[in-house]
Amino acid sequence: MGLENIPNIKEGDDLAKIIVEAAGKQNFKLQDRDVVVVTQKIVSKAEGRVVELDSVKPSKLALRVARRARKDPRHIETILRETVEILKMRDAHLIVETKHGFVCANAGVDRSNVVGGSKAVLLPLDPDRSAQLIRDGIKALAEVDVAVIVSDTFGRPWRIGQTNVAIGIAGMKPIKDYRGQKDMFGYMLRVSLIAVADELASAAELVMNKFDRVPVAVVRGYSYIEGEGTVREILRPKELDLFR
Repeated sequence: MGLENIPNIKEGDDLAKIIVEAAGKQNFKLQDRDVVVVTQKIVSKAEGRVVELDSVKPSKLALRVARRARKDPRHIETILRETVEILKMRDAHLIVETKHGFVCANAGVDRSNVVGGSKAVLLPLDPDRSAQLIRDGIKALAEVDVAVIVSDTFGRPWRIGQTNVAIGIAGMKPIKDYRGQKDMFGYMLRVSLIAVADELASAAELVMNKFDRVPVAVVRGYSYIEGEGTVREILRPKELDLFR
C-alpha cells in the first residue's frame, strides 16, 4: 500500500512521525513485520543532502566531462565529489562507483523533483543508519516492530529499464540464502542468493509511481528474516564483478 498525505519534505523533518501520521490519515494501522519502503529522495531532503548548484565551482575535470556529456558543469562537479571511481563515460552517460560502494549513474545525484532548478539531491551519507533511525522512530511512536528499506532507482547493465533497489536497510536480512538446500528434483543449490530487499523495493515502487507523490509504501505479508542486516551484503565485490 502506498502512503499518501506525505508533505513536501524539508531539512530536519521527522520522517518516522510523518509516516505514522500519514498511515493514520488513511486508517491504515502499521503492524509488526511490515516492511516500510521509503524513497531516497525524501530521506536525503530530511537529512539536508541538498546542494545549491550556484555555490559549486566546477573543477577542470568537471568542465571537460561536462563538455563531452553536454551537461551542467556544476552538476558534473557534484557527481565527481560523490564518486570514488568513474567506471564508464559515454555521451551523456556517466557510470561511477559512489563512496558507499554503489555502482550507478551520476553517483545517484538527482536534479528532478526538486523545488528550484539550481538544486541537486545527493544520496544519504549512511543509508543503513537512515533506515535504522526511521525504524526506531516508528517503533517509539506506533509501538510496532517493522523493517525499513531506503530505496532508489537504478539502471542495470544487462536489461532495459530501471528498477527500484534497496540502498539502506534496517531490521531484516537483505539476502535469502538457498545454498545447501535441495530443489524439487533433489539437486543441491550452490549459488542461489535472492536479493529480497531489492525485490521488496521494486514491488513497493509499483504503488509509488513517479508523479503521484507517494514516496512511502508498506509491504505486508512477506516472511523476511529478521536481523541486523546491511546493504553492503548486496554489493558485489570487485573481484566477482564481470562488468569491470
